Amino acid sequence: MKHTGKCVVAMVLAAALLAWGFPDWNGGKVCATEATRKKLQEAEDEKKKTEAELGQTKDELQNLNKEKEALQGQLNTLNNQLQEVSNKLEELERMITEKEAEIETTKAELAEAKATEEWQYECMKKRIQFIYETQDYIMLEMLFSSASFSDLINRSDYIEQLSEYDRKKLEEYQQTKELIALAEAKLEDEKKELDDYRAQVEVEKSCVSGLVSKTSTSVAGKKNEISQAESEALAYEQQLIEQEESIKELQEKLAEEIRLSQLAAQSSWRDISEVNFAEGDRYLLANLIYCEAGGESFAGQVAVGAVVINRVLSSVYPDSVVGVIYQGGQFSPVASGRLAAALAGGAATASCYQAADEAMKGNTNVGNCVYFRTPIEGLNGIQIGGHIFY
Repeated sequence: MKHTGKCVVAMVLAAALLAWGFPDWNGGKVCATEATRKKLQEAEDEKKKTEAELGQTKDELQNLNKEKEALQGQLNTLNNQLQEVSNKLEELERMITEKEAEIETTKAELAEAKATEEWQYECMKKRIQFIYETQDYIMLEMLFSSASFSDLINRSDYIEQLSEYDRKKLEEYQQTKELIALAEAKLEDEKKELDDYRAQVEVEKSCVSGLVSKTSTSVAGKKNEISQAESEALAYEQQLIEQEESIKELQEKLAEEIRLSQLAAQSSWRDISEVNFAEGDRYLLANLIYCEAGGESFAGQVAVGAVVINRVLSSVYPDSVVGVIYQGGQFSPVASGRLAAALAGGAATASCYQAADEAMKGNTNVGNCVYFRTPIEGLNGIQIGGHIFY
């Protein structure tokens, strides 16, 4: 029931108060308790907070989905690139296999050519040796065995043709050897280039595979974040449902208290002389006044005490100080434990005791008010210090 140092100004509560009405000391309505209004306002504030958190979570969820879609697109692109690289690598492997087969064929041809080369070489050595050893004899034989000068010339032409043939074969042998060596070197170079290219493609494949793995991990991470955000959103939505149910219950409770407050205004009242105060009522009331209005003026303290006594006098509320103060959900220091602490330590001041005495004599500076609270917009009543009494 106590709201010291705080002023709760809430549009929702103000609208509710305007709808339900405020006290009119010429016979109008009487409003409900401060404790219920406080709980209702806190519930409304919590609901707004949850709605804001839900909105933020949904925004985060939307952003996460966008990031996930972008990563998925990137992953698809990388997968396509990886497929292209794999296709290149397969084609390259095929080309390398073909080149290796060509090289093996060339090596076989080279081996055969080298065998032929060795045979030609041996033949040429023998021929050269023969020519070197028998050159003079042959020339003389040609000279002396020629039947005529024309026969000598013919024999010379034959020898020259043989020499030309030998020279041609030697040149062909040398050319074949050079071509085979060039072809072998070229094939070896091509193989080296293909090997280098294959290594390059492997590096590219490894790089793309790494990017795919990294992006896949990022996508999985985003999926986890999205799942968590969705869980949070569901939790907020469930919390909102529960808060709305709590607000509904508080509103129903507030409506009941309004009914009771109106009933109290119209009910019968006892005279102060009809009240039999029990031992300890003064101590209890003084400490409640201390908890509710310890920092207020003496008039404010008397007003709090008068509200308690007004309830004792009303037929709607309990007929004792103890019953009124400990009635469920009426005075916040009771629920919070502040009153118990004050009673245990005897916290009430002399001013609080004096205010309790005035109230227990039937003196009131707030008429028949049975409620009080901190001021809010639209609430009419008797204001004393930091409270409005109604």
